[in-house]
Amino acid sequence: MIIMRCGTVVACLMLCISVSAAGCITEDTNTNDINDNEVHKMIDLSNNTILMVIAPSDFRDEELFVPKEFFEKNGAEVVIASEKTGTAKGMLGGTTPIDLSVSDADSSNYDAVVFVGGSGIESHKLYENGGYLKLATDASSSGKIIGAICLGPMVPAAAGILSGKNATVFESGAAYITGKGANYTGAVVTRDGRIITGEGPHAAEAFAQMIAESLTFE
Repeated sequence: MIIMRCGTVVACLMLCISVSAAGCITEDTNTNDINDNEVHKMIDLSNNTILMVIAPSDFRDEELFVPKEFFEKNGAEVVIASEKTGTAKGMLGGTTPIDLSVSDADSSNYDAVVFVGGSGIESHKLYENGGYLKLATDASSSGKIIGAICLGPMVPAAAGILSGKNATVFESGAAYITGKGANYTGAVVTRDGRIITGEGPHAAEAFAQMIAESLTFE
């Protein structure tokens, strides 16, 4: 059982991020790692549609709401998918309507597919869910930007997408993704080609920034 370590519950979900660069690896031609002080840039995403994929319950609130707000403020359309439609509740009590089920999601309709973390990844065993795995595989095959944060990288790892790739993940998921062939960086945010991974809730805005920049320069 993977045990999620909850952070301090805050009154609002917008985080003031201040993380040391010590957790980041050196940037090379295949991987880009950014620190949390490299955020708040405005990027035109008005022509982009982003699919954010969450667990049916116990997604991590900041990892959905902070990037969603960032994407929408920069002009992107955000669609939320989960195992089924209805309303999903996060670990910190936030709720969101689900626009469509993952089984109905077509990756070709989106510029990026983002897997949000939280303890629901483990409790619902989304890394064994055929709908989530197919969505990740289809997004990879069609050349989309794939984002995953916290325990979210376990889904693309299970789909074989992280094999041979540099990636970060919440520390309790590190053994899982390395077991699927990923090179665990331990960084706050890591980019390897079209794959962007984030370490946890405190990385939410830096993670969103990297996805936005990747969309801009595609």
